[in-house]
Amino acid sequence: MTAIPQGRTRRTALVSAACALAVTGAMVLTGCSSEDPDAGTNGVGKLAPDRIQAKTRAAADGAPALRLSGTVVTSGRTYKLDMRLKADGGTGSVTSEGTTFGLLRVGQQLYLKADADFWSHGGDTGAAGKLDGKYVKVPQGDPAYKKFSGFTDKAVLLDGLLTLHGKLATDGHHDQSGTRTIRITGDAGSGGTLDVSLQGRPYPLRLVRAGSAGTLRFSDWGKDFTVTEPAKSETVDYGKQLPTS
Repeated sequence: MTAIPQGRTRRTALVSAACALAVTGAMVLTGCSSEDPDAGTNGVGKLAPDRIQAKTRAAADGAPALRLSGTVVTSGRTYKLDMRLKADGGTGSVTSEGTTFGLLRVGQQLYLKADADFWSHGGDTGAAGKLDGKYVKVPQGDPAYKKFSGFTDKAVLLDGLLTLHGKLATDGHHDQSGTRTIRITGDAGSGGTLDVSLQGRPYPLRLVRAGSAGTLRFSDWGKDFTVTEPAKSETVDYGKQLPTS
C-alpha cells in the first residue's frame, strides 16, 4: 500500500472545502466542477473553430446520403425544402409562395411534379391539364433546370451552405433533438451559425444562414435511399422548353 504524502492530502481537503463553500454560497470557482462537456464525445468540441468546420465539411462530403429540411431565402424569395439527397440524385418537395411541387433527379435527368394550378400560372390552361400530377421532364436548356436542379444536388447544396462568413468562433455546447452539439459562428452569429454533432461523426445538424437567409436542419446522415425513373405512364416529355409557370 502506497502512502499518500500529508501535503497532498491537506491540499485535497482544502479544495474540497472550498468547493463546498462555493456551492453553499452560489459561487463558481474554476476547477471545482468535475463535469467535462466533451466527455464521451467525438472530441471535436475541443478543436479550434476552423478545424471544426473543416472536419464537419469532410464528414458531410463523405456521407452517401442525407435529408435536408427547412427554409432558404434567395433572390428575395423564400423556399421551404424537404429533400433527400445523394451523389447520383435526389427527391423531395419545395414550397414557395404557397405553391408546393415535387422534384426528382435521377442522374442528370430532372423531373418536376406539380398540380394543374402550378402549371396554369402562365396562362396555358391546356398544358396545365396534361401536366397535372405528372413527372415532367425538365430539359437541361430550360431556365427551370438551372433554377431547381441545385435543390437536388448534394454537392452543390453543401458547398453553398456549409461555409460560415467572417471570423469563426465557438459558441458553447448545445442540443439538437437529443444530440449533443458544439456551435460555431461566423462574426459572432451575423455570418451564420452551425451546430455540429458531438456524437459519432461530426455531421452538421442545424444551420442558421447569414443575413436571415433561412434555417436548415440536416438528418438521416448515411441512410441510403433509391431514386428511380418514374413509370412512362406517369411521365410527360414536353419538349425543349417547359411552359411558363
